[in-house]
Amino acid sequence: MSVIDVVGLTKHYGDIRAVEGVDFTVEKGEVFGFLGPNGAGKTTTIRTMLGLLNPTAGRATVLGADSTDEPAMIEAKRSIGYLPANPAFDDGSTGREILDLHASIKGDDRREELLDLFEPPLDREVREYSSGNRQKLGVVQAFMHDPELVIMDEPTSGLDPLMQQRFNEFVRAEREQDVTVFFSSHVLSEVRRVCDRVAILREGELVTTEAIESLLDRSGKFVRARIAGHVESDAFDGDEVHGFERTLIEDRAEELLAATDFESDADVVTEVRFTYTGDINDLVADLASYSFVDLDVEEAPLEEVFMRFYGPEQRGRAPRDEHGVAEPAGGDGGA
Repeated sequence: MSVIDVVGLTKHYGDIRAVEGVDFTVEKGEVFGFLGPNGAGKTTTIRTMLGLLNPTAGRATVLGADSTDEPAMIEAKRSIGYLPANPAFDDGSTGREILDLHASIKGDDRREELLDLFEPPLDREVREYSSGNRQKLGVVQAFMHDPELVIMDEPTSGLDPLMQQRFNEFVRAEREQDVTVFFSSHVLSEVRRVCDRVAILREGELVTTEAIESLLDRSGKFVRARIAGHVESDAFDGDEVHGFERTLIEDRAEELLAATDFESDADVVTEVRFTYTGDINDLVADLASYSFVDLDVEEAPLEEVFMRFYGPEQRGRAPRDEHGVAEPAGGDGGA
């Protein structure tokens, strides 16, 4: 039986569709990334999975408990760790008092181990905490009772790069111990480092669910080339070329050309950038007719894959809050 099983999950707020017909499963010992920009419906999905919201339609089971069965969910939550987005703690309590309270409810077998790793300032009141320290305290409380499943909403928000790296290493180690980790994120680089599979959510609907390696394999290659002379705007037309950009370099052309090992009478260098999802041998054949100042071909950033799922029409749209409502200018997007 899957650790998480979501079937046709739908959540409406009146006429607003926050989540619509979402299906996915998460297996034991898997690190599962739930991706989407702010406002895509990630937080609504998590809250519904945990029984904090009732679905409009569909169902979600977590550790075998139906999310709408309150007694079953109370029992299941003994084996679940949860880190919400922007964890709210009593500002007048110290970090130690917060952890003592959680320990009295669910246990704390791993508290000291986690404190050594994440080091929140336990003897200061939470009102004095930075956002990073709040997040570190939240991570400790989510894992300290040694849960089977941990569900986290934007877990590295507020953490500095060193602590993010430590968190990612910790999650990988937890996977080796068969702990199941589900977390939402819009930070694609961290998902790439730790996840086995990912689901991409767009405006409340699931776009794809697949292994991270499969996603990367079909994401293509990112190409950046500086070419002697002019390059026509349609020189690299084709269904395999995505996000083509062309820039003329005139002020440094002589310097760049002088550094090459070929002779050229060109007075300009053209830089082209694009993502290529076709056969790499065809790309090599297409490039062979040009004289290069330099050429880089590397794995496409996962951000490019993400934007391809969203499409150009998604760029520039106002973000939505967790209920799917468009945020006013300056809003942070909520979910």
